Amino acid sequence: MTPHAYLCLVLHNHQPIGNFDGVFEQAYQDSYLPFLEVFEPFEALRISLHTSGPLMMWLADRHPEYVDRLRMLVEAGRVEIIGGPQYEPILAMLPRRDRIGQIQAYGNWLHRTLGVRPRGMWTPERVWESSLTSDVVDAGIEYTVLDDFHFRAAGLRDPQLTGYYLTEDDGRVLRVFPGSEHLRYTIPFQSVNATIDHCRDLAHRSPGVVLTFGDDGEKFGTWPDTKVHVYEKGWLRSLFQSLTANADWLKTVTLEDAITHTAPVGKVYLPDCSYREMTEWSLPVAAQETFDDVSHAMEDEPQWTDLKNFVRGGYWRNFKTKYDETNEMYARMMHVSRQLAEIEATGIGASEISQIRDDLYRGQCNCPYWHGAFGGIYLPHLRNAIFQHLIAADNELERLSGVNEHSVQATASDYDFDGYQEVRLSNNRLCAWFAPGRGGRMYELDVREIQHNLLATLQRRPESYHRKVLAGPNAGGDEVASIHDRVVFKQEDLDQRLQYDRFARKSLMDHFYDNDATLQNVARGEATERGDFVELAFETKLRRGADRVQVQMRRDGNAWGIPISLTKAVTMHAGSDRLTVAYLLENVPQNQPLHFAIEMNFAGLPSGADDRYFSDVNGHRLGQLGEELDLENVLGLSLSDRWLGIDVALEINRPSGIWAFPIQTVSQSESGFELVHQSVCVQPHWIVTGDENGRWSVEFELAACCEQKSETVHEQEVIRL
Repeated sequence: MTPHAYLCLVLHNHQPIGNFDGVFEQAYQDSYLPFLEVFEPFEALRISLHTSGPLMMWLADRHPEYVDRLRMLVEAGRVEIIGGPQYEPILAMLPRRDRIGQIQAYGNWLHRTLGVRPRGMWTPERVWESSLTSDVVDAGIEYTVLDDFHFRAAGLRDPQLTGYYLTEDDGRVLRVFPGSEHLRYTIPFQSVNATIDHCRDLAHRSPGVVLTFGDDGEKFGTWPDTKVHVYEKGWLRSLFQSLTANADWLKTVTLEDAITHTAPVGKVYLPDCSYREMTEWSLPVAAQETFDDVSHAMEDEPQWTDLKNFVRGGYWRNFKTKYDETNEMYARMMHVSRQLAEIEATGIGASEISQIRDDLYRGQCNCPYWHGAFGGIYLPHLRNAIFQHLIAADNELERLSGVNEHSVQATASDYDFDGYQEVRLSNNRLCAWFAPGRGGRMYELDVREIQHNLLATLQRRPESYHRKVLAGPNAGGDEVASIHDRVVFKQEDLDQRLQYDRFARKSLMDHFYDNDATLQNVARGEATERGDFVELAFETKLRRGADRVQVQMRRDGNAWGIPISLTKAVTMHAGSDRLTVAYLLENVPQNQPLHFAIEMNFAGLPSGADDRYFSDVNGHRLGQLGEELDLENVLGLSLSDRWLGIDVALEINRPSGIWAFPIQTVSQSESGFELVHQSVCVQPHWIVTGDENGRWSVEFELAACCEQKSETVHEQEVIRL
């Protein structure tokens, strides 16, 4: 048989919910538009294209001419539109109703906009579990693309990693293409001949073979150095020219073509898996470093080629344990999803809940729920966007449930699935969430009017790539490098900025420090913790009145080995944008001063701009929010963000010292390693001694007042220094 092969080129273009408009535009100019312009003249070539819902909707709004050109290519049979869940969620983290709903919602949108209803689907981040099969099929999808890595994990060998396979769950049958990892690394990082020669070799071995390349469209222009390589130096044009020149034996086809004209290779059941790098990123850091070290040490072993097919890292769901912040977003999303399902079951009209469902779906966008070679959870604007949509959905659900300015609620449940009960205080202005089982901390504070969670914070923690930071920058050589190989510093001295937190960056965290502890000790995480109140469980009572609710939390613990009882009570009034917080320490020595501090953190209040600032109780400005403050004998502090339109005010009933400092992380993004502003830490602190009864107390109000927003914001100031 004459050697010949079919090549499915599947592109995945995506920008997440909450990304800056300028980032969308830059990616459009650098990747999406030039790719289309290079592709259009090559009339014999065919591709499959997935554009995520957030990006496609942005394109339809900002560049309808691009959508028109795309529709013409679809009508000409040159581009197959691939669908998927509308706002690019990880399907494994959604309840079944939302998996099916998201896929069907985007299919309907594509049908209205481009005139086609997709038969195939892009699986976000190729995160796969066998139980997804039936839901995907029930949503109307016939086929999808995963990685050949999934198939290797099922025991298949290289000669079998072509064509497509059938998989099944609960009697539903789905076709699955194994995307080639080899092609992911040759395209576009190696010469065009490397791709053509690879296809030719497989065509000789297995005439009629179907090969699949499925990967990010951003690697064609948006990833570092690729714009010059792919377009200015002509790599993509050369690829299309070579594919055209070799069309007598190598034919580009869509996934739909392959399904229509070729038979399945066989049947397979795939393990829970993702692409190779994702399985590594989901491991705990120590395990990730061990995995990396062992894998490199084994590379020269004769049996490693066979053995590595059965060696993989972790499981995507474990990002919810690797990052508590991921689980917080996930739990919040699940709460909204359940509430929506319950209110829908009452028979309420679809028109009344359509916007709620859209906000829920937007709040499921995957990018800030994990972290790997990209910003992910480390990007505050992406986390903020998730909470913005979830809070907007919650606001409407509360309205439909009859909540108004006279309503105030206190409920308790295991909201975050950790085996402990959490407490939720809510009125029409604020929604506060507490974890009595974890130090009585407040871990979420929603300002309903601006749909903002003031506690969408991030803990500074070790990452495996911090070893690269300590080793120094490396651009990856003279050739264009894969994003996984580049080590580029976007600021100097990042190795000196690595700091780690022992505890989460939440609020109402109760510390006992040495009496000579300083701002610098505390800010760098070097102050010794002398109490046992920060993480351990508190006993809890809820009190409900006609116009107020209160959560009271008490712990009998110790500081410096001295038995101390700490009680804190948080009161919320109907219609109020303030929380009243009262602390009582008992059994405090009269003759041994103790250093007590209450930690609070506030997220979404960026540094580096004059319209984001501290001020004292008299309204005098004390500097930008990225600065450090060491105040003495003050009665409060305010943090203002004029663009967000909020003033967060702390008003204390006794003279206090206050430390304030920024929380910054060294994290990895597509373009390099960078310092990212995550939140502002504010710690009122006192040297306390007991009265004649061994008691000491303090009360303060925490207010979140919304004001008029400023007109402009510099995008880079939002997340970076």
